[in-house]
Amino acid sequence: MALIVVLVCSWLPLPACANVLPDSLKSEIYDSTRNVWIYTPPHYSDKDTTTYDLLLVFDGAQSLEEIPFPAILDSLIAVARIPPMIAVLVDDYSGAQRLGDLANQPRFVTFLSDELLPWIRERWRVSHDPKHSYLTGSSGGGLASAYVALERPDLFGNVLSQSGAFWRGSAGSNAPPFEWLTEQYARLPKKDIHFVLDVGAMESRGALSGSAPSILDANRRLQKTLVRKGYTVRYTEVPGGHHNPADWRERLPECLVAITGSRRGS
Repeated sequence: MALIVVLVCSWLPLPACANVLPDSLKSEIYDSTRNVWIYTPPHYSDKDTTTYDLLLVFDGAQSLEEIPFPAILDSLIAVARIPPMIAVLVDDYSGAQRLGDLANQPRFVTFLSDELLPWIRERWRVSHDPKHSYLTGSSGGGLASAYVALERPDLFGNVLSQSGAFWRGSAGSNAPPFEWLTEQYARLPKKDIHFVLDVGAMESRGALSGSAPSILDANRRLQKTLVRKGYTVRYTEVPGGHHNPADWRERLPECLVAITGSRRGS
């Protein structure tokens, strides 16, 4: 599938795109304003009563600039490979502060469940069924997707992780014990969560200059843990795949088809 589309995006101005709306909300939890971008599917109208699947996308600015997520959604919806959905691309902090969002952080779960999700539901017709709510991201965003779903399976029942940074310890720790989230999935009762885990075969270098597990090894161990617990998992190691947006962009359409297909008919 060839998708040759370029979106160059900063908060202002947003390039012309009929289905993407920049917005923001004030977070009391973070004491800051959080920027988001709202993607609505073709023919979305405030006048009809259709309820749409919900997709939360982490690292929202990158998802517009380097992926580009809205164009991929438009293309897949147009050929009926995925259901029409509303996507909310969440702007995360950069640098070290990014770990305050995406690295197994309870405060981020509270922000999503208590502030962002009610805000979305007030403004757009999204499903309240966790079977029709999805979380996705790459690297730290993949880690956050799996963590948020474990904490709130009543809200989010599907995880699409690309190159998830599952080697990390608890709450952004850069010290042992590593692979904290995998241990939580092994320890806790099984939840109603479906997974698509996608990782590059070349992501084999240990994190933290080799002192921590590699992304590839950590994904392998999470996959095995999930299967042992009885989770539905579609796991792919991509030959020649690396840890970069160009690889994630190429693999994303197939991953979206897989994760939405896992819930068709639910």
